Amino acid sequence: MGVLKRFEQRLEGLVNGTFAKVFKSEVQPVEIAGALQRECDNNATIWNRDRTVVPNDFIVELSAPDYERLSPYSGQLGDELASMVRDYAKQQRYTFMGAIKVHLEKAEDLDTGLYRVRSRTLAASTSQAQQGGAAPQGAGAARAGRPGGGHVGPPPMPSSPPPGAPQASRPGAGPQPPAQTRRWIEINGTRHQISRPTLVLGRSTDADVRIDDPGVSRRHCEIRTGSPSSIQDLGSTNGIVVDGQHTTRATLRDGSRIVVGSTTIVYRQAEG
Repeated sequence: MGVLKRFEQRLEGLVNGTFAKVFKSEVQPVEIAGALQRECDNNATIWNRDRTVVPNDFIVELSAPDYERLSPYSGQLGDELASMVRDYAKQQRYTFMGAIKVHLEKAEDLDTGLYRVRSRTLAASTSQAQQGGAAPQGAGAARAGRPGGGHVGPPPMPSSPPPGAPQASRPGAGPQPPAQTRRWIEINGTRHQISRPTLVLGRSTDADVRIDDPGVSRRHCEIRTGSPSSIQDLGSTNGIVVDGQHTTRATLRDGSRIVVGSTTIVYRQAEG
């Protein structure tokens, strides 16, 4: 079951359904949850082959009417959204430098139904850091230019050893392992990392990457990583087009363009 679907199910059972009335507002919690996932993907910073750091402090800006409806439940909603981010990060193999927090704020410049997400990396003490190790300073967040979007600078990289210091500073250090291939897709300017053997794309909340396009089936297609990577149609209604060719299965290369419904997806891969 997808992370967003589990989030929706948990939300339905909260406070014996008292969220039902408040969620008739224009902004739906699942939309915010999806925006937080995109915020993680867009600001993921690769430290090494075993560690990709994402923001852990999120601010969701809402219009005045939506904020008034949601603010009485901000504590519970914030906890559920934070839990969703934690689940998504585990699925994508992301790590955090501190506790995950989601806050709601009122933005007078937003109309009803519009929202904006800002994020930053806030370091915890070494004993509190979720993944251990030295924690970087929090990066300043910038206001997004569109609803649901945000930007944050990458956290600082660990400092290099002083000149003349031995390079192998831990037991077992030896030849560096071969570079691994990083893979991701880009949809409407948003990057989604591929960190698992398969990645399902579709309109359903159960899909690994949800595409809000009426021409896309609930489980439309699946990207399979390998040498080479490939894409497989999952019995969709409208099929897939890869590099200009209608197909049910195709090999992917860096820069391959995939069209599903009216949405264009660009497949990317790089060494290291």
